[in-house]
Amino acid sequence: MYATSPPESVHALDHGALAHPDISFFTARAAGPEATLLGCGALKQLSPRHGELKSMRTSASARGQGVASAILTRILEVARERGYERVSLETGAEDYFETARRLYRRFGFAPCPPFADYTDDPNSVYLSLALP
Repeated sequence: MYATSPPESVHALDHGALAHPDISFFTARAAGPEATLLGCGALKQLSPRHGELKSMRTSASARGQGVASAILTRILEVARERGYERVSLETGAEDYFETARRLYRRFGFAPCPPFADYTDDPNSVYLSLALP
């Protein structure tokens, strides 16, 4: 994220932060003996009813193969199982992030105001999805 966004607008979590008890980490791997990592995503509990989607990534070699959709589908299933009423996310406003924003819109995420500890930032887009 540091290659595409100003440092003050990077909200990515490092490995240590992803290991926090409030965060569940998900991966998608290729079938076979090497089990190559294709993508990942995380779900952070903000409250008993609100989760945050974090750290969605797909490897360059796996893009366009449905990996991000599969990970996002699984994360939203887990959010529903936990009783979350809403899942929110922050992503970049730059053109680089358009593919991600398109994915989130396809899943029903809609613009929302900054949530949790986020503040207004011209380099960020905030989206949220109400869960049935």
